[in-house]
Amino acid sequence: MATFNVMGPLGLLQHRRWEDIALMILGVAIAISPLWFGSTETPTVMLVTALVGAAVVVLAGLEVVFLRRWEEILSLACGLWLAIQPFVFAYGSPLRNWHIVLGALVAILAILELWQDRNRDMAA
Repeated sequence: MATFNVMGPLGLLQHRRWEDIALMILGVAIAISPLWFGSTETPTVMLVTALVGAAVVVLAGLEVVFLRRWEEILSLACGLWLAIQPFVFAYGSPLRNWHIVLGALVAILAILELWQDRNRDMAA
């Protein structure tokens, strides 16, 4: 499991289960965001966003069961891609702003998890 008994201030020194659950929720929000904002006119954006959202959910689910560094690195890549995706596909507000914020949140959580696990002996 991803939860450890040692707890630092605010629980930020050790990898916690809430981080993985938050990533799963963010992944679902990412996947449904084009439908939520009614941006269904560009099927490429919908497909790529759904794939990124699904990847975030699956990676977070894997982190709950098997804590590995590569899962966090891929989550970071998904977050960074989502943040730059609006500029690559050139689509506008409010979906652009939503994707930048969601991508930043995913990337921040992934960086936090990488930092928390920096001294753990995990398979890369």
